[in-house]
Amino acid sequence: MKKKDIKILLVDDEQDILEIVGYNLSQEGYKIVTAANGKEAIAMAKKERPQLIIMDVMMPEMDGMEACENIRKIPELSNVIITFLTARSEDYSQVAGFDAGADDYIAKPIKPKLLVSKVKALLRRLKDETSSSENLNVGGIEINREEYKIIMEGREVVLPRKEFELFYLLASKPGKVFKREEILDKVWGNEVIVGGRTIDVHIRKLREKIGEDLFKTIKGVGYKFEV
Repeated sequence: MKKKDIKILLVDDEQDILEIVGYNLSQEGYKIVTAANGKEAIAMAKKERPQLIIMDVMMPEMDGMEACENIRKIPELSNVIITFLTARSEDYSQVAGFDAGADDYIAKPIKPKLLVSKVKALLRRLKDETSSSENLNVGGIEINREEYKIIMEGREVVLPRKEFELFYLLASKPGKVFKREEILDKVWGNEVIVGGRTIDVHIRKLREKIGEDLFKTIKGVGYKFEV
């Protein structure tokens, strides 16, 4: 996908942030659209169908966490990459962000060149995903890589992007012992800095959504990775 075809939605209640970040990314050739709060972000995401959403957490009307959760419930936006760009960098805030369905968490302030590099790393996943579209059937669970769907016991389970990618990776090689570094590299990308705790959060969410018993029936998935 060419840069001119990539649409990025910036969401922040501070106009100067929208202008600065928007300028630097538009200079790279990306198409930029903006929103000033969570409610506007949802409406704009539905209208524009961006490939990436960069969103603040603390905003009026609706905060970023709630907006992220709502966007993740919209089927046509299931593949959008969402990252928070916020001054709140505490561990519990990052965990809450991943729980809400975010793919990454970037702390303010950040230099423009580093932000551009982060965005490039995030968007590189679009290319990686199109190059690997094999569907899987493991432990009675159908995993549709192209449509980001999981069919389990006759019902469809909707997972945020990173949970799906993590589950797909583990299910692709049942019984394999995955090192944390390998998981972070293949699911998050080695240019995106996240902690090992991020994996624990996503594994926990997978267990909750898929069910502990059924999770265990998939040989090795979620249980044989190095701590």
